[in-house]
Amino acid sequence: MTTIDWVLVAALPLLLAFAAMGTRRHARSVSGFLAAERCAGRYLITVAYGMAQVGVISLVWFWQQYYDVGFTSIWWGFLEGPALIIMALSGWVIYRYRRTRALTMAQFLEMRYSRRFRVYAGFIAFAAGLVNYGIFPAVAARFFMVLWDLPDVTNLGLFTMQTFPLIMAALLIVALFFVFLGGQIAVLVTDWIQGTISNWVFLAVMIFLLWLVPWSSIETAILDRPPGRSLVNPFDLGAEGRFDAWYWVISVIVLFYGMLSWQGTSGYHASAINAHEAKMANILAGWRFRVLMLITLVVPLAIHAVQHDPAFAEAAASIEQVVDQQSTAALAAEARAPAAARAMLPPVLLGLFSMALVGAFLSTNDTYLHSWGTILVQDVILPLRGDKPLSARAHLWALRGGILLVAVFAFVFSLYYKPEQYVSMFLALTGAVFFGGAGSVIIGGLYWKRGSTAAAWTAMTVGLLLAGGGTVLKQIDKSLFVTGDVIEVTIDGKTHFAPLNEAGQKVYLSGVTGSLVVEPVEAPAPTAAVSLVDDVGDVLHQTTVDREQTAPLGDSGLDVHFTHHDAGIWTPLLAFLRWLQVTVTGQVLTFWAILAAVASYIGVSLLGPRHEHDLDRLLHRGAHAIEGEEASGEVASTWLMKLGFDAEMTRWDRIVTAVTILWPVVFTVVLIVGIIAHAMGGTLSDETWSALWQGYLWLVLVVGGIVTLWFTIGGVRDLMRLFRRLRQADPDAGDDGVVRTDADTSKSN
Repeated sequence: MTTIDWVLVAALPLLLAFAAMGTRRHARSVSGFLAAERCAGRYLITVAYGMAQVGVISLVWFWQQYYDVGFTSIWWGFLEGPALIIMALSGWVIYRYRRTRALTMAQFLEMRYSRRFRVYAGFIAFAAGLVNYGIFPAVAARFFMVLWDLPDVTNLGLFTMQTFPLIMAALLIVALFFVFLGGQIAVLVTDWIQGTISNWVFLAVMIFLLWLVPWSSIETAILDRPPGRSLVNPFDLGAEGRFDAWYWVISVIVLFYGMLSWQGTSGYHASAINAHEAKMANILAGWRFRVLMLITLVVPLAIHAVQHDPAFAEAAASIEQVVDQQSTAALAAEARAPAAARAMLPPVLLGLFSMALVGAFLSTNDTYLHSWGTILVQDVILPLRGDKPLSARAHLWALRGGILLVAVFAFVFSLYYKPEQYVSMFLALTGAVFFGGAGSVIIGGLYWKRGSTAAAWTAMTVGLLLAGGGTVLKQIDKSLFVTGDVIEVTIDGKTHFAPLNEAGQKVYLSGVTGSLVVEPVEAPAPTAAVSLVDDVGDVLHQTTVDREQTAPLGDSGLDVHFTHHDAGIWTPLLAFLRWLQVTVTGQVLTFWAILAAVASYIGVSLLGPRHEHDLDRLLHRGAHAIEGEEASGEVASTWLMKLGFDAEMTRWDRIVTAVTILWPVVFTVVLIVGIIAHAMGGTLSDETWSALWQGYLWLVLVVGGIVTLWFTIGGVRDLMRLFRRLRQADPDAGDDGVVRTDADTSKSN
């Protein structure tokens, strides 16, 4: 990092602070603080919401994923195409939710079910979100420490402090400043600025990396993989235990089922001008992960090339030195991308990349702080007060207090949390604590008048128990469940266990390059073959050892001990828990929680007392319509209207929608043809797959440039319109997210 790099990094928070201060006078009402007075347009929401979803932690998540599976993740990601088309055209969940005019999801749950259920669901959402968000500052701080090559200890005049908590505190304070000033209005405006800047910076970084690292080097690296771990052939993933095809099948189910369930971005769900604008923003949001997130693929591809091409030996050594210093596999995976960026990017571009990543952190954190803090106040504390209102001033300070509490918790949690699994798996499992049951409750509440309050309680509880139990299990020390024949390796006082009944599973060794793999050997006495392997499965060192014996692991300097652990009557239970903990991913546990919640919601609704909710009143339809927000009364008479190109769409809306959904339509067809051809025995060589992916890479890069320009122009227009609407707004003091008994007599208790 040169002086100009540091200047660029410092310039962004100053720009954002100036923008946030301009929103302060518009956030003096509760509805303004919570939902920007419902004045946001589609492009403003799309870019800002997209940036809120793509923080440092999300980038780390995808960099880990694409480093492990490369282009195959893109292929199986095409499975999301049909679901995205249906969701976009129908306005799945988002359209009906916006019509309820709820400021938070739990407010909708009170309107649909009961106040007690609102408090229950609100508390679960808050608690799950708090734990989920708890690792965000830690992941970001570790990322920046590696990216900027910061020391573990920083001198501040007469004082010395650990750098890790110092970075976390600084980043959280800046994010808090934005939220305190302007609530959701400041979040929208600053996130849009960060999103727009980041889109252009990421384009520049990708172009540079693809110029720096020739495709021939990338191709050589991605083709040099063991069987079952391909980076180009999506049908050669038999040995991939995390991001295989089933991971993506479950992702599609979660995508459809969990629409709006996750409340980390709840402010955006209520900020649109009307339901149609919310639907259009959701349609446009599809471009974010289809093309604008190409940076998450290009960086891992460049890393693979650098690690294989002798021309980049110095950069490769720099990356591996950082990775080898990490104490767990999860930390090593987190450190790889920032170490590579530091080694490959030149001055100015490194500063711009750092600036974009600081923006990515701030955008996610101000959004999450706003969401979880307001949910605590709106959906847990205020409902317990009954119908006793707070003054607008007291209400706003209560919201700020909740936000501050969330920031303090995240700082403390990040300070002591030790990562033992990939970021994606931790987020999937902790997120499922709420949305495992909430998906059933939300979809059932919006679309099924028979859904009952008892069913909502049951589904939410089932999701909580299954996903919450899985979250706790994943954090327990794995050694507690080890039984049977076991290989032990002790490094720096910590013993690593590799059970023989998990033959072939890798065990990461902290402070050592490589992972431990054990296999049983046919012999008169119990014998194990022990190998130390690298990332691609190549053997670095190996040995064989008899039970109750110790042997050196080649010339690695490590000793392995083969012993037997017997737990007696608890062995079957411990073996089952070990299997869940080691073999079953957080993604699969999430899927089990969803299935159980859906079954319980439907079953209890059908078997319990018959109840039919008035959805017209809930959705402000018919006699309950609100002037200016009512939907067109025109019946869907053509096949295009039935597909979702409804009467509310202008001609331009239909063009935008058609262009947007064309992308998933085309690649869904490609996916189907590819799967059928493979099933019929058709195969492509890895070299052919590589050539096809090269064409795909450049296609997405070009489209990404066009979309970035398109969204920048649309966002500038929406930003100006936002402030014009805010100046004209006449906030309703009663629009504070409180469901008053005399105003809502239709809810089920």
